[in-house]
This record gives sequence, structure tokens and C-alpha cells, in this order.
Amino acid sequence: MADTIITPLVGAEKGLDTLRADTVRLDRVDRYLRGDHDGPYTPRSATEEYKLLAKRAVSNWLPLLVKTPAQALAVEGFRRSGATDAEPPAEWLAWQAERMDARQAQIHRAALAFGQSWVTVLPHPADPRRPVIRGVSPRRMIAFYDDPAADAHPLWALRVDSVPQSTDTAVLGWFYDATGVTSLSIGGKEGTRVRGFTPHNLGVCPVVRFAPDIDLEGRVTGVIEGVIPLQDRINQSVFDLLVSQTFGAFKVRTISGMAPEIVRDPETGEPVYDSATGRPKVLPIQADASRFLVAPDPDTKFQQLDETPLEGYIAAIELAVRQLAAVSQVPGQHLLNGTVANMSAEGLGAAEAAMFRAIDEWQHSFGESWELVLGLCAQVLGIESDPRGQVTWKDAESRSLSQTVDALGKMVQMLGVPVRGVWGRIPGVTATDEEHWAQMQAEDDPAMRLADSLAKVPVPAGAA
Repeated sequence: MADTIITPLVGAEKGLDTLRADTVRLDRVDRYLRGDHDGPYTPRSATEEYKLLAKRAVSNWLPLLVKTPAQALAVEGFRRSGATDAEPPAEWLAWQAERMDARQAQIHRAALAFGQSWVTVLPHPADPRRPVIRGVSPRRMIAFYDDPAADAHPLWALRVDSVPQSTDTAVLGWFYDATGVTSLSIGGKEGTRVRGFTPHNLGVCPVVRFAPDIDLEGRVTGVIEGVIPLQDRINQSVFDLLVSQTFGAFKVRTISGMAPEIVRDPETGEPVYDSATGRPKVLPIQADASRFLVAPDPDTKFQQLDETPLEGYIAAIELAVRQLAAVSQVPGQHLLNGTVANMSAEGLGAAEAAMFRAIDEWQHSFGESWELVLGLCAQVLGIESDPRGQVTWKDAESRSLSQTVDALGKMVQMLGVPVRGVWGRIPGVTATDEEHWAQMQAEDDPAMRLADSLAKVPVPAGAA
């Protein structure tokens, strides 16, 4: 268990040591995401040509494993428990003011790639009633919990601007706890020292963790680290393909039993010797589509070496990519083009079932984290947070619109679900759309129009 009370100076040094220990692992994940992979195996005597092929063999599939599910993870609304008003909650207005509709994708992608990411919520320095929401990379922040698997907020957290491997280099850091944020200078010749303190009056450490896969010991797992060996295998297969394609994917003609024609001096008729080798020069054999090869010696044999078949290398690459898809739960059609030809919406939905099961699990995890973020926003706004409020997610599952509308219509007719209750389940409909529809419905209500018209009729003077 972490210490329940720790000073910023001690916490800063402890947190920076923990970040240093994780740097090698997290930097490796970041390096592979950006396409900077460990090269395929090449012999020590490899020529520059082989080294060039090794560079070209790197085929970066890993960003697709993050982008594909992240594109289906989009929060598009927040509902307070028991709320019936069409006006969006104040927390959601703060969310939109911070442009989180777009910035949430960065937080989701970092969490999926590295296993966790962080979000901080603090009052704006110039306006204490305005929440400031910021996502932080796990390569720049670490948090300590009393129970890392169950606690909603950490005891304290540390964010730094960089993670130097040497303790002689000073870095800027920010220590978050339940009282405020302490800015520090960590390490260096002058040692760790406090630069300032800003209270936040939130009562908890204003840091929220986004962890898609966390176990009961608080350990987190991302989607990239476990599939790096598969990515290396793909790169090796592509390298072998390129080598075979470059040096063996063409037919080779051979001639045996025929002496080459020697270059002779036109005046003396004597052989012309190569000054570098000391051997007679020979005329190259002219072989093209317009010429016949004729040998004066009847024992001369013309033969042909066939090209190296490439189908096996291509099949090995496709097999490795399919294994990558199976391990990551990303459908093969997202990685291999041509596998969804003439596939119906029902077939496409079945093929993507595994990925959407994973997305559903991540929505539960990320949803709780976003609700904690919006709860902190409510505290900054000075209103009571709603622990029963829920975020709503965009429906990105592959279904035909007619099939969806038919199912929603049956819910309204056969199950008595209110019409407005199914608006949010229509693909592509946002919370703003629902607000506009509710306003339009109210304006088109005959009873409301009658009431408005009666309200505009002037009342005669002296009428009771």
C-alpha cells in the first residue's frame, strides 16, 4: 500500500524514480507505434543492399490496433439521474467548452496503447468556477493509490515535463494531492525544491485514471506490448519476401560447354588483355528477344533456372496478420483488404462481434472514469455532483439503418418505450440533435400551439 500521507518533496522523488523504471517499457511501445521497430534478422556480412531491404521490410500494423477500436469509443452525452429537462447538464457544457468531443480520442488511444492514461480537472486560474480538463500521457504522469484496483482517486500523483535518466538533470514537476497542486524542480545540482503551491479545494486528488484492462492487483495492460513479437514476425516475413523478390524472382539462363569469344586487336589479331586482371577480355553474350543463341560446339547446352516461388512468403505474412487480428480482437477485414467482398451487414456484424465485445468492456471502464471527471467538473462549478449520472456512447456497431429503425419502432409499439427514449439509440444522433428534436416537438405540439394562440388574444377591458 502507498503511504497515506507524503510530502511533495518525497513524493516527487519517489514518483520520478517510478517513471524512470517504466520508461524503457513505455518508450518501446511508443517507438513501435511510430514505426521505429527492431529490424529483421540479417547476417553480420549483410551488404548495404540487404540493409536497405531490411529498412523497407518494416510494415507498421500496430496503429490500426489502437485506431480501429478507438474510433468506436466516443462519448456523446451525459445524463443526470432522474433528469427530464431538455437542457444539457452544466457538467456537459463544461465538457464541450473544453473541446473534449475531439480531445477524448487522444486519451482513449493513449490508454489503449500503453495500458493507462490520465485526466486532470482543476479550476481555471482566472475563473475558479470554470473547470480545466487536461489529458496526460502515462509517460509523463504516475499516481499512487491506497488500493490501486478499487480506489476512484489516487492519494497523490506526479506529472513531469520530461523523464531524464540521469539524476543530475533537473526537471519541472507538479505534485497533485487532496489539497492542491505543488510545482517543483526535481533533481539537479540544487536538489528537489518547491516552486509554488495552488489550492484547488476539491477534497480529493483531481486525477482520474483511464485503464482499459486492469487486474485485482492494479496492474494494467495495453493492446500493443503483447503483440510486438507478432509485429517482429511480420517484419521478418516481409524481409524474406523482399530478398527473394529482389534476388530470385526471375528466371536465370545458363550456358555450359561454350567458350566465350575473346576480344582481339583488329590490326594484329592478338587477344586484348584486361590491365586490372591480366586476363583476356571477352565479348558479352547478346541475348534478347530479337536474337538467337548459336553455339559452334555441338556439346554446348542451354538451360534455365526457374524463379523462386513467392506464394509461400505471402501466405506466411497473411497468417501472421491473421494471428495479430485474433490476439488483438481486431477483425481481419480491418487489416487485410479484400476479405469483406460482398459481405452483408449481418455478416459484417458477426465478423466484428469480438471487437465490439472488447469495446463494450472498455466503455464500461472508460465510462466510469469520465463520470468521475464530470463529477470533478461539477465540484469546480459549485454544484452537487451526481454519482448516478451516466455518459452515453456513440453507437458505432455495423448495422443497417433500416434494421435499427425497425427494431426501435417495435420497441416503441410493442414494449411501450417512449419515443424520445429511443432517439439516442439511432446511429449518428448526438445529444444536440435530441435537444433540437425535443424543441421542435414542443413547437409542433397542437396543444402548445393552441395555448400560445390563446395567450396572444387580447383580453377586453373590464373582463373578469
